[in-house]
Amino acid sequence: MSTIDSVESRLYKIPLAEVLTDAKHGDHTHFELVTTTITTADGLQGTGYTYTGGRGGHAILAMLLHDLGPYITGRDATAVDTLYDDMQWHMHYVARGGVASFAISAIDIALWDLRGKRDGKPLHQMAAKDGQGVNRRCHAYCGGIDLNFTTERLLQNIDGYLADGFNAVKIKVGQPELDYDVERVAAVRERLGDERAFMVDANYALDRKQAIRWSTAFKPYNLLWFEEPTIPDDYAGYAEIGDAGGVPLAMGENLHTIHEFEMAMAQSALSFVQPDASNCGGVTGWLRAAALGEAAGVTVCSHGMQELHVSLVAARGSDASVQMTSPADPADYPNVGWLEVHSFPIDTYTDRPLVVENSLAVAPDVPGTGVNFDWDKLYPHLQ
Repeated sequence: MSTIDSVESRLYKIPLAEVLTDAKHGDHTHFELVTTTITTADGLQGTGYTYTGGRGGHAILAMLLHDLGPYITGRDATAVDTLYDDMQWHMHYVARGGVASFAISAIDIALWDLRGKRDGKPLHQMAAKDGQGVNRRCHAYCGGIDLNFTTERLLQNIDGYLADGFNAVKIKVGQPELDYDVERVAAVRERLGDERAFMVDANYALDRKQAIRWSTAFKPYNLLWFEEPTIPDDYAGYAEIGDAGGVPLAMGENLHTIHEFEMAMAQSALSFVQPDASNCGGVTGWLRAAALGEAAGVTVCSHGMQELHVSLVAARGSDASVQMTSPADPADYPNVGWLEVHSFPIDTYTDRPLVVENSLAVAPDVPGTGVNFDWDKLYPHLQ
């Protein structure tokens, strides 16, 4: 039977190898991982998860333990969409978006893991568009949390990414002085050359006027996108910044409900949208956000948790006309999505760290999400 018999959730606090800094979140010394394992009456198990930048994990865990876990126990695990909608309404009054979206994400990912294992299908196959062939590969870029790095240290980081086989990178911007940001952007572009994709991310540190100044200054460096130049709630502001600054814009990691994605698609004139399945409602939430992006002609990408998103971006973020066997020129194929390879290395605690071949990320081809944690490796960090 597919009845949910138990829901077990845990919190881990995992140290980073070095302090990582961005313009608004400050210093990161560790990240939090919250896992949820669902067991059905017939003994099948599926695991989902979410993560934080080091704060809020206990609140997410509490919601899973006291509210959502008991709420779905006894329900049909195959009714994934129904459970998703019911969980949203169950927590709506006290936690629309925010912590609730993180907790719902962990459960939803576990339900998709169960679905794939029960049906014998990998996530990239389950997530594919109707009528589109199965695609296991997608573009990938390394997204550094590196605002605190000197220019010399920043370039060393870039060299490491290139040595690992990547052909695209993103750096943090949002320094107090525009000139220093431009200096760093110019140095990275010179190191990358003209043929590699390059993005920047301000983590919403700027107001509209500043964002236009920064965009104008960055324009000579051929950026694929400028990410979160200002606060994501200023939907109309994005359209103004994009129009005046002349650089393609991206955001989405801080949009937690489908209604927020609807407003962004309607008002923000984005070129790229970056839903994060860890905080927008799991696989179900990511796919619903992706459908909005596709309908609006906005390229669908991802944020963080590369070990899961590789399957989703390969399935839905790639132009069906592009056979992803080799890197496609972004200028020629603007609708090809990008997977972010994040500085929070969740995948090093799984049995399959991200696979990159010929600069393309390759999705796992096993039933379920393909994300199987090394529990022994995680155990020392259990809270």
